[in-house]
Amino acid sequence: MIDMSIKQMFFDRPKVQRAVDAARRRVLSKAGAFIRTAARSSIRKRKNPSRPGQPPHSHTGLLKRFIFFGYDPATDSVVVGPVGFKRSNAPRVLEYGGVTTVTRFRRGKVTRRRVRIAPRPYMGPALAKELPKFPELWRDSIRGG
Repeated sequence: MIDMSIKQMFFDRPKVQRAVDAARRRVLSKAGAFIRTAARSSIRKRKNPSRPGQPPHSHTGLLKRFIFFGYDPATDSVVVGPVGFKRSNAPRVLEYGGVTTVTRFRRGKVTRRRVRIAPRPYMGPALAKELPKFPELWRDSIRGG
């Protein structure tokens, strides 16, 4: 006869589940931090625009400053990218290319014009750069207690 205590050896024990969940959150947060740092460091402060295919140059520092990461418990994943650009699609247009509206203030007048921007990816290359580090983050990540 099989003893019912054999069930205690499987992964449905609450203690094991808590350890796995905590390790997953910790590793995903580290991965998000690595990607954010790589993306921020790829953006240089320059006066002139960057060449297409290269990371964008920052003229005011906003794009670089507003790249964040966060753990999303609903999807059990980490989200990394620029936030806080309510009226502008510029971060997405810089990454993938497209059309956006540029607003300028000259001699007391506001001028707007639509411009086509070639892709200047910065988030995708940051992920590709940090991807080889991820397996090492998982090594020995689940701690017993």
